[in-house]
Amino acid sequence: MDLGLKDRAYLVTGATRGLGFAAARELTSEGAKVVLTGRDEERAKAAAAELGPQAIGLGADNADPGAAERLITTARDQFGRFDGVLISVGGPAPGFVADITDAQWTTAFESVFLGAVRLARAAAASLGDGGVIGFVLSASVYEPIPGLTVSNGLRPGLAGFAKSLADELGPRGIRVVGLLPSRIDTDRVRELDALSGDADASRAANESQIPLRRYGTPEEFGRTAAFLLSPAASYLTGTMLAVDGGARHGF
Repeated sequence: MDLGLKDRAYLVTGATRGLGFAAARELTSEGAKVVLTGRDEERAKAAAAELGPQAIGLGADNADPGAAERLITTARDQFGRFDGVLISVGGPAPGFVADITDAQWTTAFESVFLGAVRLARAAAASLGDGGVIGFVLSASVYEPIPGLTVSNGLRPGLAGFAKSLADELGPRGIRVVGLLPSRIDTDRVRELDALSGDADASRAANESQIPLRRYGTPEEFGRTAAFLLSPAASYLTGTMLAVDGGARHGF
């Protein structure tokens, strides 16, 4: 199936590893051009080099108020167009309610929530008919994940923002979509499994709760993200797609 991504230009944040990188890799493999970012510029450049000449890497922190305009301008300058953004942010620090300080809440809000809002707002001002804004969120949008209190607090709010944005931008032909990954086999998920003290036992227990009985692969997530960002998904907006192997049993 041709997704219609050839020569389209996207911005993918938080893309030096994990889910963001998997999405950027799939987009470039389908012929798209990508500006990918990470907090560490050298890692961002290395990730882009791995993807080839259709990708460029830039150092950027989503919490930086000036980052959004700079990144979108770079996409236009480098590739002559800007078709969409996938906003992916590294997960905030794990911990339970009593463990999280005000400073940690503030830092996470600036990066996970407000930074994403700024990027989406800047993208909305720059995109035209056929543009798309995607958010990498979490299964915690629907159900809290033990030990991830900050994520549980911020991700559902961001999903609500995305839904509101979809209603506002729909008349302009701009789509807004969200991806809700659960247990995808990334470094981040392995780190979370290790918090229990027995990573293998934790993984086995989690897999037993997934109908497909396994963690997803980054490649599977990347293909899903590329589809949602592509013209092939042109009638999908306001949707939050669970990428979880069937772990969510509600509608």
